[in-house]
Amino acid sequence: MKGGRSKTESKKADPKLSVKKGGAAAGKKPAAKKGKAVKDPNKPKRPASAFFVFMEDFRKQFKEKHPNNKSVAAVGKAGGDKWKSMSEAEKAPFVAKADKRKAEYEKTLQAYNKRLNEGPGAEEEESDKSRSEVNDENDEDGSDEEDEDDDDDDE
Repeated sequence: MKGGRSKTESKKADPKLSVKKGGAAAGKKPAAKKGKAVKDPNKPKRPASAFFVFMEDFRKQFKEKHPNNKSVAAVGKAGGDKWKSMSEAEKAPFVAKADKRKAEYEKTLQAYNKRLNEGPGAEEEESDKSRSEVNDENDEDGSDEEDEDDDDDDE
């Protein structure tokens, strides 16, 4: 009997443990984000493909023909169907625009990477951080802002 009880007790304990593990796993998700690199807002955006260049024009035309249609899905589906039915010659101007945008993107990306590799920008960011730390220390010494914050905590 004792062996049977321990089995049922262990079965009852398993769901509790799995809940705790799930809670711990949820706690690990932010840690995984810490490992992921933060995106630089100054990095140039990738250029649009030929299809998306086509869709820019197609959306305008579609809205003129169908002013009452407010469905984004309908516009996308109609654009996709038209793109598939187009010949290579009809797609050529959009492909050329996309290639031009890609060439511009590569130039700006090279300039961006060159700035990153040079490093003065990174040093300036570190010095900005250290300046803010110095400012924080100065604020603690005699600033009224810290006193106001302390009053807010008491309330």
